Amino acid sequence: MDKDYLPFHPQPSKPKFSVPAGAVDAHCHVFGPGEQFPYSPKRKYTPCDASKHQLFALRDHLGFSRNVIVQASCHGTDNAALIDALEYAGELARGVAVVSPDITEQELQKMHDVGVRAVRFNFVKRLVDATPKEVFLGIADKIKPFGWHIVVYFEAQDFDDIAPFLVELNTQIVIDHMGRPDVALGVDHPNFQKFVKLLADNPQIWTKVSCPERLTQTPPDYSDVVPFAKLLVEKFPNQVLWGTDWPHPNMKSHMPDDGHLVDVIPQIATTPALQQALLIDNPMKLYWE
Repeated sequence: MDKDYLPFHPQPSKPKFSVPAGAVDAHCHVFGPGEQFPYSPKRKYTPCDASKHQLFALRDHLGFSRNVIVQASCHGTDNAALIDALEYAGELARGVAVVSPDITEQELQKMHDVGVRAVRFNFVKRLVDATPKEVFLGIADKIKPFGWHIVVYFEAQDFDDIAPFLVELNTQIVIDHMGRPDVALGVDHPNFQKFVKLLADNPQIWTKVSCPERLTQTPPDYSDVVPFAKLLVEKFPNQVLWGTDWPHPNMKSHMPDDGHLVDVIPQIATTPALQQALLIDNPMKLYWE
């Protein structure tokens, strides 16, 4: 583990908000354990181990029923830890893989059989080396026969460069963490309104209204992030997902209490109908149907 790496919260609180039965944590990770699943030699950071057993214990503690596990950059394109977790969880988990451009149809089929339903394209320069868009287009063509979608991670300053490419992909896309907006600018700022327009113009593009701990200017209070997520949930109730982002890799300001993160949900999805769509209907449609 890197010297400045913050381990996940050892004893998260029990949420005050009870999630509806069948709720899905649609964005979380497994790291290692490193002795069993070595980290990539090309990684930009070395995390603490965060095993499948710890993840599923957190699922039960928070009251969720299912997980969508996203391959993290510290494991590169070696999805062994992800696949191991999916095999263990069976129908209670689905996966988002990171694959190399030379991936074969047979390898994709094996991933599909254990529950992978998407690939992730990471554009965050501090986490991964730049990948030519032609490589991503080639991967997108390979996964189409499996009905997979694409999860995209980028930061707000790169929106103008990436948005046209997302439209060009012409497939179902999920954008991580609301495109990482600068919440200090407010929801009415043109930068965030461009993101809103992207979702309005392209119903095949969804977003995760997650990670207030990464976006807030005043940790551990997430009230400055709530208006952004609330706007998206209310305007696009069928295009939103939610996840913990456990074990919260590369957090620098603080390590969130996952119970507190769950208690943000009723602030952004204020009715049972919106909560049902956000936590159950949307992730089930995308990952289990």
